[in-house]
Amino acid sequence: MLPEYFDYHIRSRVVAGPGVASALGNELRRFERKRAFIVTDKVVGQLGFLDRVKKSLADAELDLVGVFDEVPPNSEFGVVMRAAAACRAARGDILIAIGGGSVIDTAKGMNVVLSLGGDYIDYQGFGLIERQLGPLVAIPTTAGTGSEVTAYAVIRDDATKSKQTIVSNHLAADLAVLDPELTLSLPPSLTASTGLDALTHAVEAYLSTNWRPISDGIALHACGIITRWLPVAVDDGANLEARYEMLVAACEAGMAFSSAMVGCVHALAHTLGGLYEVPHGLANAVLLAPGMEYNLPVAEARLADLARAFGLKPTGDQARDARAAIDFVRGLLPRVKLPTRLRDLKVPEGELALVAETACLDAAIYTNPREAVAEELLEVLKKVY
Repeated sequence: MLPEYFDYHIRSRVVAGPGVASALGNELRRFERKRAFIVTDKVVGQLGFLDRVKKSLADAELDLVGVFDEVPPNSEFGVVMRAAAACRAARGDILIAIGGGSVIDTAKGMNVVLSLGGDYIDYQGFGLIERQLGPLVAIPTTAGTGSEVTAYAVIRDDATKSKQTIVSNHLAADLAVLDPELTLSLPPSLTASTGLDALTHAVEAYLSTNWRPISDGIALHACGIITRWLPVAVDDGANLEARYEMLVAACEAGMAFSSAMVGCVHALAHTLGGLYEVPHGLANAVLLAPGMEYNLPVAEARLADLARAFGLKPTGDQARDARAAIDFVRGLLPRVKLPTRLRDLKVPEGELALVAETACLDAAIYTNPREAVAEELLEVLKKVY
């Protein structure tokens, strides 16, 4: 049964393949801009990825006018504003983000400020950006967030210890460059946590009350690819096929949830990131199975669909298949050597009630299939502490 009405939007052009980052300059010609400004972090700079991009820009006769490499793992409002000021001073006219979700979201925030003026905080919320921004290119170096194609930017506000979200279709990168060679150096732990982040995007998009048939298809496909190839990528980081599959699947998951949105797992993960700076992928990993279980009473059929997407053999019993999907995700964490308890993430046990209450105010909670109640979410957190 189709929804009475739905829309689906994807604005990013995606190019993918081993080595495509080295041909970036040719891709940028169509923007008719000459002054590139790179946004990244210290780790990416140390790995030598920038050298490939710099050479490609030079070969295409484009000027690299600046590099901002101070993006932290959990980016913050002040970082966005400092980076925007650096780009403005350098007179950059095309932004290139090279890194994980924090880097790409920082570049999105910069693009808003540079294109529209004002302060990043002025644009928090849904639909406050009503016109096209400057050109943005995103080159992810992790297979996780899918931020290169999403309509979201999630940035931490240090003053309130919360993560704030801007939502607009104008935010997504104009060009997403998926080069699996740039993910070969990811350590197993980061490969696993970013992979679980991508899986959470796909699962919650499929369970969302805002589902669309198009996002459903993409989400289910991403679930199958991630559950097949993530253990391979964790065990053998040099496996280029696994890295390629994961990078594309993460992008697909981003496309799915950018339209369908997410649910209680993300609401809780955003809260943990805001209050305690818990890495987003790790928070999602620990909370995904409990979140699926929380939604079981209202989403049994869809959870059974996920079991099949994970490659599990149907039993003919919907309830049993739904439970198998939850158990599969729970068992995936030790398989890829990730923590399974909130205590392992240094979350204070005495503040679990605060986490539950704050999560109920997060925008992600509104498309969760089961109405979220703080007292019930607290019980979920206690079970996994």
